[in-house]
Amino acid sequence: MPFALLSLALLVFSPQVLEPRSLLKELCPRRPMAFGDLLEQVGGTGRFQVLHVTLLSIPVLMLASHNLLQNFVAAVPAHYCSLHANLSHLQLSPEEALQVTVPLDPKGRPQRCRRYAAPQWHLLAENASDGAEGPGAAELQGCADGWSYNMSDMGSTIVSDWDLVCDLRSLKEMGQTVYMGGVLVGALVFGALSDKYGRRILLLISYLLMAVSGTCVAYSTSFSYYCLFRFGCGMALSGLGLNTFSLIVEWIPTRVRTVVGTATGYCYTVGQLLLAVIAYFIRDWRWLTLAVSLPFYVFFLYSWWFHESSRWLALSNRPEQAIKNLQSVGRFNGRHEEAEKIDVKRLEESMKKEMSCTQGSHTVLDLFRTPVMRRMTLFLSAVWLSTSFAYYGLAMDLQKFGVDIYLIQVIFGAVDIPAKVVITVSMSFLGRRPSQAGALIIAGITILINLLVPYDKQTIRTCLAVVGKGCLAASFNCCFLYSGELYPTIIRQNGMGWVSMMARVGAMLAPMVLLTGDHLPWLPGLIYGGAPIVSGVAAVFLPETLGTPLPDSIQDVEDRGSGKSSKMSARETIMLQDTEGSFLKQAA
Repeated sequence: MPFALLSLALLVFSPQVLEPRSLLKELCPRRPMAFGDLLEQVGGTGRFQVLHVTLLSIPVLMLASHNLLQNFVAAVPAHYCSLHANLSHLQLSPEEALQVTVPLDPKGRPQRCRRYAAPQWHLLAENASDGAEGPGAAELQGCADGWSYNMSDMGSTIVSDWDLVCDLRSLKEMGQTVYMGGVLVGALVFGALSDKYGRRILLLISYLLMAVSGTCVAYSTSFSYYCLFRFGCGMALSGLGLNTFSLIVEWIPTRVRTVVGTATGYCYTVGQLLLAVIAYFIRDWRWLTLAVSLPFYVFFLYSWWFHESSRWLALSNRPEQAIKNLQSVGRFNGRHEEAEKIDVKRLEESMKKEMSCTQGSHTVLDLFRTPVMRRMTLFLSAVWLSTSFAYYGLAMDLQKFGVDIYLIQVIFGAVDIPAKVVITVSMSFLGRRPSQAGALIIAGITILINLLVPYDKQTIRTCLAVVGKGCLAASFNCCFLYSGELYPTIIRQNGMGWVSMMARVGAMLAPMVLLTGDHLPWLPGLIYGGAPIVSGVAAVFLPETLGTPLPDSIQDVEDRGSGKSSKMSARETIMLQDTEGSFLKQAA
């Protein structure tokens, strides 16, 4: 059980690209499917599965690079107003020219968005004071001649290329919001299309879209084009996440699903570390974007070898193609004779139970029709929104900690590993509800405490931020399993779709909250810290699901809310383990 729980969280992208439409097939509570017998017959864990999973997992390494790319391509270098044009012919040192042109802020640093209307020559005199304050203050103006940037620690960024500072500072945050909007739209579009046209073709399109959009981002001539193509990258990330994990779990037996999911999930965690290394050696934002985009052309080319899911083909009334794919896998695994025994009749018999689970029509409105379902959905919405909101609030603003951004990216990526192990143990022994609430509340408290730590205490600030980010990663871990256990089978796909949409909304809002810091520097931290605490308190009122049977109907949920519950039987324990593994399909 602990390993099964761990595998759910390791696929956190922004974690996470969820589109559980059509995943009811995997979430119906039952014993291992008869279709799994066909997989075993053609070599359930043979050479095909090993190569298939490996080739699908490699691109996951690069997903984190696009998800967190903003930290490096939109890094804000030290800057100040450019010097007056009439100073260029004078024999002044850079320090002297800066002294007569740019006033100092209260901390003694050159102001970023203002300069003297005229050079203040008297400041060159020894012991002269800055005349920018007080009754006789010199007249100031905006940066009429643009900005000068200190690029000693980094190459070019979109901020330095397009002057996204001062009055245009909000555009930087808008770029990340547009990207997350693409992730949301992509989840809706690619989720629906993959149900209709298949996983393989949508994965091919996603690879190509990511490669082309990423290349276009690198060659963008304006910020508007940059946002447009980043939106395309966000859409592609959703398509990649959904269809990658769908193809993985639909070609492997249930008995190895959690192990494979755990290994695949670690690819994203390792990808966070890989991004820091790539960004450290490639400081120019255009070359960095190309470096994390060009590999997707390679992924697109070799992905033509992938086999469409025979499970999906059978459910889409294409049994002949499903059998053909199964037989191809059998030959690859050296099971030629066993594969040839599979025919249409046997395939249809093996899919009867799964097809019966897909019957019935329910909508998102069913999440709000009854009192317990309505209350549960509202609380889960708060949990998912605040977790994603605070997670990206921390992960997408690394410069505020005053530590080298490459180092803190490595630390932020590495902390996910112990955090997920701890929450896995906690969920298994303490329960889902205290684990979910505790992770959120502790994360919020650490963020709020950081507001009280002086800016020059970089080590303390960084440690608190790392603890907070780890708790939020752990909260994501718990979200996947807990939500799936709370929603009944008949509308589980709708429930997971709703809460995943809330996570996307939180990710879109996170960058914009940073703008409130222009007026009140402490306000973003207060919002980022307060939201998890409020939702953590809301999580306390959710039902506990540890050791309880999975609900099949809305009435089961209502009965559980009224105190009518029972312990999980041995058979239901097997069902739950199958359900846990199927959540891997929904994360990206």
